[in-house]
Amino acid sequence: MTPTLYFLRSSENKIIENMLQYAHPKDVDSKIYSDFYGLTTKDLGLYALVDNTISGAIWSRLLEGKTTPTLSIAILPAFRKHRIATAMMEQFLVEASALYERLEIETYNEPSLISFLQKFNFIKEDTTTMMYKVLEKKEIVRPTDGYDPRRWMD
Repeated sequence: MTPTLYFLRSSENKIIENMLQYAHPKDVDSKIYSDFYGLTTKDLGLYALVDNTISGAIWSRLLEGKTTPTLSIAILPAFRKHRIATAMMEQFLVEASALYERLEIETYNEPSLISFLQKFNFIKEDTTTMMYKVLEKKEIVRPTDGYDPRRWMD
């Protein structure tokens, strides 16, 4: 399964709303991660399409009262263990490094999520369930296998 990645636009907020239960299963106020997504220049996201099905999404937002953008990642259960999350995270980190100096993510102490994030050099904060990553500024290099940031889903 090779996913095709697309940028999330503000008009595709429904994708995020559908993915919230997978990205923030234990968060009572998970709407903060989706409400008015894409209306600021600090919102960034991708979604993965496999066989004409949205299989996952990854996005970040600078939440009110925070100084570091919060990362969210969701993969539908039927598409897990197919390296879709890895493909999304690799490209997302390249794109995010152009916008942010640091990212943080709520892990809910989920061992599989923590293990996944450690592969990308996220660091666990000692006293919380948060992990963070300091991003290096790099030139954005996009894959040539059909990934086109200007392409829209119709």
